[in-house]
Amino acid sequence: MNGPDVAPERIHALVVGVERYRAGHLWDLPGPAQDALRFRDWLLARGVPEDNVLLCLGALPGPSAAVPHLPADYATVRDLAVQRLSAVDGDLLWVWWGGHGVLDKDESLRLLTADAGTDDKRNLHLPSLLRRLAGDALPGFSRQIMVVDACQIFEEEYDFHDTLPTDLLPAGQRNQVHDQAVLLSASRGQRAGNDPVRGTGLFSDCVLRVLETFPDAAPDADPVFDSALRRFTEVTGKTGQHPYVLRERTGRGRETLRPPAPRRASPAPAVVPPVSARQRLINVLLGYSVLLGREARQTLVSLLETRRVERMPRGDNPRGDLSNIVLTLAEPPSELWLLHEAVITLDPDETRAAELAAAIDAFARPRSPDSHGPTG
Repeated sequence: MNGPDVAPERIHALVVGVERYRAGHLWDLPGPAQDALRFRDWLLARGVPEDNVLLCLGALPGPSAAVPHLPADYATVRDLAVQRLSAVDGDLLWVWWGGHGVLDKDESLRLLTADAGTDDKRNLHLPSLLRRLAGDALPGFSRQIMVVDACQIFEEEYDFHDTLPTDLLPAGQRNQVHDQAVLLSASRGQRAGNDPVRGTGLFSDCVLRVLETFPDAAPDADPVFDSALRRFTEVTGKTGQHPYVLRERTGRGRETLRPPAPRRASPAPAVVPPVSARQRLINVLLGYSVLLGREARQTLVSLLETRRVERMPRGDNPRGDLSNIVLTLAEPPSELWLLHEAVITLDPDETRAAELAAAIDAFARPRSPDSHGPTG
């Protein structure tokens, strides 16, 4: 999405990070508010006026909750998208969103807002937001860049007791004025990994680190997206999460890029059983050379802040030891994140830490939002 240089004062942003939901603490998602603040700080550091950044947070207790912001409830976000942005004169619009998401039965991504509860899952219908921003209801902002870090798990997987509300944003008339580029953190049916220990989305962190290499707040979307996708693959490896670009270029006709269809595997001489989430986690742990020695594993156990360490027998076999540690901490699964914190204390390598976080997320994630909350 090429275009002329844009003055910082002509750049505006809608920045949303939702960590806390009306549904209760089982839906807590540490990270999106902090990621939203990091993106806001990136904009401000490049000269974008603070008044141009519409910051909406549903933050857990911590530093991010103390920063002045608007609430991230549905009414506020809808008013900003429908009323506030339509009254603003600007050239480039950024939209940043982090929080829980679900793919409904009509294949539309729903972004849950902070006032979502188990009885009324308030949400922003992403396709209707894109239509709103691409039509004549938004007279300015010929360039639009959006980054969304949220799951696209199928609605039926969550076995919701109550259906999703069907509110859509008014769209206005179509025109050929706006160029949109949208980067999504996960493909159809996938979860978006989150690292609650570091308080960041795995994908958001990659995008933010890439943005730091760009000197101004109006870069061409293509190199940003390409670099972010490449970095995500390098950092996380094969996590089963595949970000992709959904691009709408209404100014030059419609162009939609979706993830390629999975390639059919060549016939194998023998059936190879898939690696379970537990096996994957143990394999990742075995990849840490620091954990191969018995004394190092004893140190690892001593770093775990749980009384369950009393039930962890230790021996000379690394795989056996680490299997015992994983199985013991998996009661409940949330304690596996104590293992992540202990391991990165012994080996702070960020690439390994992200791979470990993804493996823990795959093994420990809850299944039903009504009882445990969404996972991303």
